[in-house]
Amino acid sequence: MKRLLITLIISIALLPLALTRTEMATNPAGNSQAKPDKRVQSLRVLVLSTMLADAGIGEWGFAALVEVDGHRILFDTGAHPDTVLRNARELGVDLSGIQEVILSHNHADHTGGLLHLRRELAKQNRTALSRAHVGRGIFWSRPRAGEDGNSMIKVRPTYEATGGTFIEHDKPVELYPGVWLTGPVPRVFPERNWSGRGGKVKTPTGLDEDTIPEDASLIFDTDKGLVVLSGCGHAGIINTLEFARNRIRRAPVHAAIGGFHLFQLDDKKLAWTATKLREFGVRHLLGGHCTGIEAVYRLRQLAGLDRSTCVVSSVGSSFALDKGIDPLALAR
Repeated sequence: MKRLLITLIISIALLPLALTRTEMATNPAGNSQAKPDKRVQSLRVLVLSTMLADAGIGEWGFAALVEVDGHRILFDTGAHPDTVLRNARELGVDLSGIQEVILSHNHADHTGGLLHLRRELAKQNRTALSRAHVGRGIFWSRPRAGEDGNSMIKVRPTYEATGGTFIEHDKPVELYPGVWLTGPVPRVFPERNWSGRGGKVKTPTGLDEDTIPEDASLIFDTDKGLVVLSGCGHAGIINTLEFARNRIRRAPVHAAIGGFHLFQLDDKKLAWTATKLREFGVRHLLGGHCTGIEAVYRLRQLAGLDRSTCVVSSVGSSFALDKGIDPLALAR
């Protein structure tokens, strides 16, 4: 009897370990499948910086306000110091309550507004934009004649002097339930969606071609599928979506929003991109900034979308999970 009791106690003690092993067997490491109760229920993305503008100021840059399940995030900060703040005010949007900001990569057309926004908004709320999430590599040196080509090296101490903190990510992280920052994205497919000007980056292993290795996107896991928000998509829109489907959930892609650096692609590469988007089941595309106007129209045709589901974004345009794309008047 005593031996039976000991055996029973040991079995109960080992039960959690057995369950953990079972879970690992059905959910391999590196493939985080979000549970239904962790899916995003409410999502709206409002564009605050891009080239076209129904209202406010257009510029070669990108920024968007994310409102997701009661949380608010600023994604990128535009090019000029005051563009995002001026556009937000014209649109009647108060950014002072936002603590979290995402910087998709080091380029100044996505980081140019950070310091001005932090200083101005901190006058109303000292924690406004005080936590900046970035991908590993954003502070790596980009050597060039005269001065370093990476403006974030100078921005870092100035931002930190205001009380701001940078959080570097080298792998996917769930910021809120169902809201993921990819961190650096592996380049599985041969997309070369960066400027390609022969720039170099000083990595821990030496001087390499600057492929913008820190490029990161936000992924929202919803019941309708995945939604991606990208600044420039230098890692490649297809690489980013494939990474998200492998690491977060192998679901259809409900929407792709932001800049995807497709304006320089020839017809053959655009056709390949459109084919992959169709394979992923993309239902909505709100392409701005470096996506390119002609590229958006070509993707609309080739990916089987239409004027209501594939649109060139403008300042004030938006995507909502329950309503789809609101293009405003200019791009309707």
